[in-house]
Amino acid sequence: MRAQASHRRLLGLLRKEWLQVLRDPSSIAIAFVLPVGLLLLFGYGVSLDARNLRIGLVIEQPSAEASDLVSGFRQSVYFEPRFFDSRQAARSALAQHAIDGFIVLPADFARRLQAADEVPAQAIVNGVDANSARLLSAYVQGVWSTWLQRELATRSSGPSEPVAAETRIWFNPELRSRNYLVPGLLVVNMTLVGALLTALVMAREWERGTLEALLVTPVTLREILLGKLLPYFALGMGGMALSVLMALTLFQVPLRGSFWVLVACSMLFLLAALGMGLLISIVTRNQFVAGMIALVTTFLPAFLLSGFLFDINSMPVVVQAITHLIAARYFVAILQTLFLAGDVWSLILPNAAALAIMAILFLGLSRRLLRKRLE
Repeated sequence: MRAQASHRRLLGLLRKEWLQVLRDPSSIAIAFVLPVGLLLLFGYGVSLDARNLRIGLVIEQPSAEASDLVSGFRQSVYFEPRFFDSRQAARSALAQHAIDGFIVLPADFARRLQAADEVPAQAIVNGVDANSARLLSAYVQGVWSTWLQRELATRSSGPSEPVAAETRIWFNPELRSRNYLVPGLLVVNMTLVGALLTALVMAREWERGTLEALLVTPVTLREILLGKLLPYFALGMGGMALSVLMALTLFQVPLRGSFWVLVACSMLFLLAALGMGLLISIVTRNQFVAGMIALVTTFLPAFLLSGFLFDINSMPVVVQAITHLIAARYFVAILQTLFLAGDVWSLILPNAAALAIMAILFLGLSRRLLRKRLE
């Protein structure tokens, strides 16, 4: 009889919370509309790939060899060649950011190439943006190496080199940054629903004074917490399903791991995010403060310190240590493994265990602090 009454109370709380969600369009927007917008923005508008790099070409003396090398830059999808009459003109264009770098083929380019006693060309790159400079240098080196091998092969019947290097790229052979960005963006979407929305739940009840009305009823703390968490858990998993569907169909991101492992790990991360959001809400009792704290402690770290955009191994040691406190770090590692590599259990299990520990910790603290405040 008591279990049946508890069941009815829980259903009543769930119905009340669902009505609140439906009456507040912002909850639906954060759960479904905002993830779609972020996916479209990052999937189509943001790219870590360098394409159409503006490269200047200075040919001091036209020759067959120089024309052949220039054709390599013209045919490459990475370059947008622009021609200059002199080094000074190219240097001026580089200073004005009209080009990203330039290559000088001197008047004796063909002779020095035949002599092979020194490098017959010069490449100058704008190093203001270090990442773009490295990519530009690597692409120039790639075009040069490909052309040089072809040039040497035409001069003799034998192989141009005793050993030919053959490059093979694992896990993301197309080198599409979209395959790397979209799985990480799923973490950001779930953080929005899990932490940001739930951070406002209990704070809203405190501000409106409706929590006191609940306390005079036979409703238990466990039923209150479940009534608050389950609707947003359903919203979070619904938003996750929509995001995964878009990743697979719209952006053609491969899912090489198990779909059910993805679902299980998503549940663990969502529970951790819900627990953290609920904990913030219980402690602050103010919607504005709770929202600001949730943004600073969950949303921004999910962007900056999770490995979604920036490599954690490149961060200072102190910052690397801080990232171990962020649940998004573990979920990003899981998603990138499942989407691009497959079921690599040596990576999935430790990160899933960390998410489970965080979920238990945050939900346990939420239950404990709610009880203390009410007593």
